Amino acid sequence: MEVLMDSSSLTADVGFLLSRASGQLIRATNAALAVHGLRVRSYSALLLACDSGDGMSQRDLAEVLGLDPSQVVLLVDELTESGLVERHPSESDRRTKLVRATGAGHAVRRHAERSVGAAHRAQLETLSAGEQEQLRGLLGRMVLSGQSAPQS
Repeated sequence: MEVLMDSSSLTADVGFLLSRASGQLIRATNAALAVHGLRVRSYSALLLACDSGDGMSQRDLAEVLGLDPSQVVLLVDELTESGLVERHPSESDRRTKLVRATGAGHAVRRHAERSVGAAHRAQLETLSAGEQEQLRGLLGRMVLSGQSAPQS
């Protein structure tokens, strides 16, 4: 496979490279999260719930995660069944349910972060610390600029 990759015009295709790198990182991260009963998407939702303080609406979770709201409902259902998050009515709009992390959710997050950190370090070890920071910055800019771009 490496021989084909080295001589392939795909190595100049940013979309292909991003997809391959993402797939490798997600597989490694999912493997690290399995011991915590999480996968990348549920871990991401848990992080947002932990960081939101008073809670975050499922609609906002969907927007930040770039997922269909129905997918977020399933993620939150799984996290709720695991005791990691709870749904609470919003004080400003009773129709809106806010997702908040439980004490157990915060504890799982702390442990899972260590596992994820180790998996990411292993995947990114061929890059220097500066290159890793540059990669995060570039990808962050792409993601943020993509949020404001019109959907076709």
